[in-house]
Amino acid sequence: MRQSVETASRADRGSVRRRRVIYIPGYDPVPARKYREMYRAEGAEQARLSGYALRLRPARAPARGAARGTFAWEVEAEIEGAQTQARLEVLVWSDIVKRSMEGGVVTTYSHLVRTAWVYLSTGALPRLARLRKGPVIAALYPVAVLLGQLGVALVAARLAGGALALLHPLAAWGGLALVPPLLWWFRLLDGRLYAHYLMHDYAFVARFRGADPPELSARIDAFADHVAEALEDEADEVLLVGHSSGAHIAVSVLARLIRSGRLPAGGPALSLLTLGQVIPMVSFLPEAGALRADLSLVSRSDRLSWVDVTAPGDGCAFALCDPVAVSGAAGPGKRWPLVLSAAFTRTLTPARWRALRWRFFRLHFQYLCAFDALTGRRDEYDYFRITAGPLTLAERLGARAPSPSRIERPLAGYGAADPAAPAPQPA
Repeated sequence: MRQSVETASRADRGSVRRRRVIYIPGYDPVPARKYREMYRAEGAEQARLSGYALRLRPARAPARGAARGTFAWEVEAEIEGAQTQARLEVLVWSDIVKRSMEGGVVTTYSHLVRTAWVYLSTGALPRLARLRKGPVIAALYPVAVLLGQLGVALVAARLAGGALALLHPLAAWGGLALVPPLLWWFRLLDGRLYAHYLMHDYAFVARFRGADPPELSARIDAFADHVAEALEDEADEVLLVGHSSGAHIAVSVLARLIRSGRLPAGGPALSLLTLGQVIPMVSFLPEAGALRADLSLVSRSDRLSWVDVTAPGDGCAFALCDPVAVSGAAGPGKRWPLVLSAAFTRTLTPARWRALRWRFFRLHFQYLCAFDALTGRRDEYDYFRITAGPLTLAERLGARAPSPSRIERPLAGYGAADPAAPAPQPA
């Protein structure tokens, strides 16, 4: 399979002056401005470390045809001897995430039962475990914590009931009154434990057994319209970035554009960068045929470049797993993605790595942050050079060989659906 990256259109000259960066976050309920502030702080640090300049400013005006809730800012940069401008946009679906997290403690535990049943009854969990243990452990973490909290609450109820039984045997049942407030108290601690949050995340995927929920499918349509508008802009590159759960959304966005013939000839270079992807958590489920078809279609396109960056140090991602191949969606003519490692143990100094290595959720966002051990080579993974520098994604990373540690075995247990078929809607 050919893994070199080809460039196309106006950016072939090796010079990007204007860029549109369209970022799709993962399952995250926080406001989109979090990503601007992260870009501001981490970009300033990377610029200091690497000796280039980044200046952020508010977006001058909404982009024509912007998707609902799009949050944007602009960047002026001096990198590698060139001056560039970039407009960075966050495509918002946090409102969908917030709605999916509504409900109390009982809702969370019902999600636990249903989600566990889906992943176990379909055989998805053992197949995922054959890829990488880290994200499977991350998936089991909320189950263990929530069951542990329930166990503590029941033990406390039993002890209280034993004390009440001294007054009257029937009063022992009163100990159960402790269970709801204790479970609610545990939920208040979730800002540090993330058990309820992660359970909602996995339940969102399992709800339709891998198919997109109708509200998300409609939002992906809107995102596709937004990217189509960007491709009509006078930019040298349109860079679509999908992080975590946003990676499979980004793939589906591009698949919609390909099917509808909305990739204009002679337009900006179109690039897809997926970071910390968890695509197998979706594509290994039985009703994810539409996603597997999307993966197959995008992987064969000669109208774009796709680079997938993960790191073995990120326990929440399926590190170095080719999302197309492992999902059983690879077919004749497969070009993408080029699978690369962010190699945290080499791109972070030993002191920084020691400080971060057990902060699993923080490491999952490291792709968007500064690396303090970069050497300045043009083909290193540097999020800020990629999003604000003078080279397209293909020109910057395309000459690199794919990671020799990548996993390409098809383990999903399903073949790809017809890549040309429209995505089915869940009932």
